[in-house]
Amino acid sequence: MTNIVVLVKQVPDTYSERKLSGSDNTLDRESADAVLDEINEKAVEEALKIKEAGEGEVTVISVGPDRATDAIRKALSMGADKAIHVSDEALHGSDAIATAKVLAAAVGKVESYDLVIAGNEASDGRGAAVPAIVAELLGLPQLTYVRELTVEGSNVKADRETEDGITHLEANLPALVSVSEKINEPRYPSFKGIMAAKKKPVETLTVADLGIDAGEVGLGNAWSAVVESSPKPPRTAGEKVEDEGDGGGRAAEYLVAQKLI
Repeated sequence: MTNIVVLVKQVPDTYSERKLSGSDNTLDRESADAVLDEINEKAVEEALKIKEAGEGEVTVISVGPDRATDAIRKALSMGADKAIHVSDEALHGSDAIATAKVLAAAVGKVESYDLVIAGNEASDGRGAAVPAIVAELLGLPQLTYVRELTVEGSNVKADRETEDGITHLEANLPALVSVSEKINEPRYPSFKGIMAAKKKPVETLTVADLGIDAGEVGLGNAWSAVVESSPKPPRTAGEKVEDEGDGGGRAAEYLVAQKLI
């Protein structure tokens, strides 16, 4: 029996226009459509595959505003059993360290977990640091950038892909794994799964419920911050060259001027 926790995040859709807030230069999440991050769908899928190969329970945990419930329900409709949603205004602007601290505390609320699965990086930050920090805080062995995962009894085995090749990893449970985009192809929620998700329990917690002081999180306590931002300039029309017999030379001159050749 394997009890699995999956860390999921709601992010702005990459097909939407994303921008920073004018007031504090944090990500303006209300200006774009919000979705469950694709890498988290793969993490949920891997957890479900492990569960279906034996017995167990899959709990998803998310830190985010109220509308992050939509991402949680997506994971539940795929087949996860229950969820924990940490939602608190004090979390606005939290950096990777504070976010990991909150996630680690939330994982601690899950009784007798064996495996924590996360995506290797979120599409709205690309830091790829949170899973490793969570593992450190929980005192768990970490297997990162995993493209193939197997649970055998009290052990977990994984293939980790790097630029230098494939590394074969093994650890005792409990452990934390972060998966890459090559791990699997996530399933689509069925109509039955979507309806069932509406009845699955979602526990909502604040930072106080986790025993964390609000002074430890949030933008004012972050180790880094964006101090200034400006929108990218609009695209301008390109230079049009009329070929009057010298088009090739003029095109070459332009490329030289742009230091392209």
